[in-house]
Amino acid sequence: MSIINQLTAISPIDGRYWDKCSSMSDYFSEYSLIKYRVLVEIEYFIKLTTVADIKPLVALNTEQQHVALRKIYQEFNEADAIKIKNIEKVTNHDIKAVEYFIKEKMTAAPFNYSDAITEFIHFGLTSQDVNNTAIPLSIVKAIDEVIVPQLNSCAVQPLQALASSTRTVPMLAHTHGQPATPTTVGKEFMVFLERLQNQIALLEQCPHTTKFGGATGNLNAHYVAYPNVDWIAFGESFVASLHPKLKRSRFTTQIEHYDNLAALFDGLKRINTILIDLCRDIWTYISMEYFGQRVIKGEVGSSTMPHKVNPIDFENAEGNMGVANALYEHLAAKLPISRLQRDLTDSTVLRTVGVPLAHSLLAFKSLQRGLGKLVLNEQPLHHDLDQNWAVISEAIQTILRREGYPKPYEALKELTRVSGSKKISQQDIHNFIDTLQVSDQVKQELKVITPFNYLGFIPEF
Repeated sequence: MSIINQLTAISPIDGRYWDKCSSMSDYFSEYSLIKYRVLVEIEYFIKLTTVADIKPLVALNTEQQHVALRKIYQEFNEADAIKIKNIEKVTNHDIKAVEYFIKEKMTAAPFNYSDAITEFIHFGLTSQDVNNTAIPLSIVKAIDEVIVPQLNSCAVQPLQALASSTRTVPMLAHTHGQPATPTTVGKEFMVFLERLQNQIALLEQCPHTTKFGGATGNLNAHYVAYPNVDWIAFGESFVASLHPKLKRSRFTTQIEHYDNLAALFDGLKRINTILIDLCRDIWTYISMEYFGQRVIKGEVGSSTMPHKVNPIDFENAEGNMGVANALYEHLAAKLPISRLQRDLTDSTVLRTVGVPLAHSLLAFKSLQRGLGKLVLNEQPLHHDLDQNWAVISEAIQTILRREGYPKPYEALKELTRVSGSKKISQQDIHNFIDTLQVSDQVKQELKVITPFNYLGFIPEF
């Protein structure tokens, strides 16, 4: 079968899930990579026209010329990309194919540039000056334009809404799987919200660096041709002009060292890990019936059990974030390692950058659907609290410590540790309080405490 479409694609990103993560194609498809390469080459050529020492290009340093040149990548289309791929079949080199494509454009109307001018396309560069600028540019734009906005709309905003609406709803906590000091539903959502916001802030602070320094990072060809030009300043200015978050690495081999890119992938992995933790907790709460799921008309929860509404959105999110994290892990571990001044392992690995980002995006959208279906079931929450009066023993023994009562922990331990299925009831607690050698005022204070009000500080959020 020769035609690739959503049914024949090997990758589910390009097949089953294409409609949910196709926005990644604008940054990481083969077409987009070629377009970003053309952009870098054109902007570099324009920057060269501002260098007074390069006499053949001085006349091109006009707004009119620059506007015309930028149209080469601004109006870039699939036909142009196919032309470049056809040139590559001859050159067997992807960047050289881009260079020849641009030369062909510039020797034709409306430019009609001479060979003396077009020889400054790709002047002094190695292919990695283009790749290691084009790829970071596509990554920073994808993070800023898709990943962070989708994190906010799919996770941050729904969590904020859920936390606010359930701020004061009491819930039995579970530590080590056992009933523990009560909390509120809203606070438990806030735990994940705060973690997520902290990591998004770190992600946005992560530096985005490029390599732009010639064959082995020293701008040798530039300085041998035009030794009086400050090529360091030129390179830094050029990179900054492409995107305000891009910075040029000063000391490199033939390739970018990728340390900051590794940090970015580690940051994305941490975000996914937080959301996996969230998915697993919500999955568990659904199994405990603390939450139900809003039924969507026409949806089938199980192929054989009509009553079921499976928490499939949280399961899909967890699965896709696991796939993404496996790739982030490899990218972060592999990319900063290169043999001497260059090997090609980074080149093929970098082509997969869009895959984990697409799986992450897919997961964010699944999470958003799942969070949007949640329905709070207060009756099971109330039932579990009412069945676990023993959890207020912490409160009682703490007040007794305040009052100087002898061995309060041991007294509560004797009361609350029971065998089998026996539960400590409210009456058991009150009977115990009545036996304490404390004032009536303290006894009354202790009897006011319930699993429903022993909630600690409930902040506004």
